[in-house]
Amino acid sequence: MDDKRIPVILLTGFLGSGKTTLLSALLRDPAMAGSAVLINEVGAVGLDHLLVEELSEEISLLESGCLCCAVRGDLTRSLRDLFLRRLRRAIGALDRVVIETTGLADPAPVIHTLLRDFFLAERFRLEGVITTVDVRNVPWQLGQHPEAVKQVAMADRIVLTKCDLADSLQIAEAEERVAALNPGAPQVRSEPGRMPSGLLEGLGLYDADRKTPDVQRWLGDAAILARQRLEAKQGVFGRPAPAIHDEAVQSHVLSFSKPFHPAEFSRAMDALLSVVGRQILRIKGLLAVEGEAAPRVIHAVQHERYPDSSLSAWPDEDHRSRLVFIVNDLPRSVIEKLFSAFCDSTPE
Repeated sequence: MDDKRIPVILLTGFLGSGKTTLLSALLRDPAMAGSAVLINEVGAVGLDHLLVEELSEEISLLESGCLCCAVRGDLTRSLRDLFLRRLRRAIGALDRVVIETTGLADPAPVIHTLLRDFFLAERFRLEGVITTVDVRNVPWQLGQHPEAVKQVAMADRIVLTKCDLADSLQIAEAEERVAALNPGAPQVRSEPGRMPSGLLEGLGLYDADRKTPDVQRWLGDAAILARQRLEAKQGVFGRPAPAIHDEAVQSHVLSFSKPFHPAEFSRAMDALLSVVGRQILRIKGLLAVEGEAAPRVIHAVQHERYPDSSLSAWPDEDHRSRLVFIVNDLPRSVIEKLFSAFCDSTPE
């Protein structure tokens, strides 16, 4: 209670697990008044900040890459800027900071930065790590992606999402698998449109010593990697910084100036997901539809496309369709040709 540092919540979870949906619900809750938000995305064009723009006056998009890789410098600068702006009273209350990571982020380097950066550690405290888990995709994500394993293992809270789309057996298996990785983290189920009950209760200073031995090792690895990247940036020993993610994982951004006919777009998406769904890690985007003044929000993971939703208005001056594809070893040309064939639309 005597700690006057600004609390930071790290919101993480694998691609398509519902982080942005949870973030929107968090920011609507009165308990989150005075929160600033930092959003990180993979890809050349960020979209998540457009979906929560109206909910907080202080939203920053970290655009230069995955948070666990090159963008950590942006994270440090953004937090310093927030603190100094609050000190100058250029912004209002700064009661909490929420950082939403990309779905491919390894949380260990981010936690290391928050705990070990001298300037940040004196002014900010890591209140906790909240991880979203799609109960229907737990075997695939935890079985094939080490980032997903770390996101679960390092969490203080686990939010089980898509429970309304899953059966009781899928939910029970997901709960068991998650508990085996992180038995100390309470699990809560997502609630449509609102923050899950008790989500923030009991969060406090992040204590790595209470985590499993793997977490200790990952944080140690993050410290070594941070040093290696600093040396590489400074030209020490002339060696490049080590890569973190599988080089087969890529992001493709397609923009279309011509609005889509909804049936044609659906046929193109159905064909794409049925043919190469295993290579689709995540699809998200804003879709301009013929005859509709506001955009639709598009989401898909692997073979499944989620129901569309609509915004009340375009969040910025750009009214083109913008679709982000995060894929595993899938050339951009395949996606372009498919949309050209089904929709008579060529991406810019």
